[in-house]
Amino acid sequence: MEFFIDTANIEEIKKANDMGIISGVTTNPSLIAKEGRDYAQTLKEIAEIVDGPISGEVKATTTDAAGMVREGREIYKLNPERMVVKIPMTAEGLKAIKVLSGENIPTNCTLIFSVNQALLAARAGAAYVSPFLGRLDDINEYGSDLIRQIVAVFENYPDITTKVICASIRNTVHVTECALAGGDIATVPYKILMQMCNHPLTDAGIIKFQEDYRKVFGD
Repeated sequence: MEFFIDTANIEEIKKANDMGIISGVTTNPSLIAKEGRDYAQTLKEIAEIVDGPISGEVKATTTDAAGMVREGREIYKLNPERMVVKIPMTAEGLKAIKVLSGENIPTNCTLIFSVNQALLAARAGAAYVSPFLGRLDDINEYGSDLIRQIVAVFENYPDITTKVICASIRNTVHVTECALAGGDIATVPYKILMQMCNHPLTDAGIIKFQEDYRKVFGD
């Protein structure tokens, strides 16, 4: 399973990239607005840092296929080697995905909450689908079950090459569940990436090694 980082914070992206653990970035208008930065400039800067796919989403207020296609083309032009156009899962979104994929512009269909939605997005030509684990857990449904079902359905049809991005990751358990369910990618906030690095027994072990070293060799 690959890791993307789910953020628009440039410093967080640089730190995660320097660790050698991420192969892409997902963003959305809310994440970029949170940083108080220009949308296009932020995406261009991210694309210069990470050598992998960067998902940039069309505006939330753009709900018609023609508008999504128009914005998608502009997002793609920011860096054709890196940019992936993020499109919401709607009937109009599927139309936009069909057009963009026909122009060899990769798309990431977001806000997926069912197997049927994922299958429709794949058939429209989406390069990625992003089912949301955390939001399903919020309503007492098992997000990991959805990942497992989507992966199983896609495996039934060898012509489907769409990758499954586990999104709305709220904790480290979600990451483990995504891996066990066979997700291709987990897109993870920086805070959770850091939590994944740590374990109390690791910390205790390091302290013990340091104490044993000092007893023999000093500082």
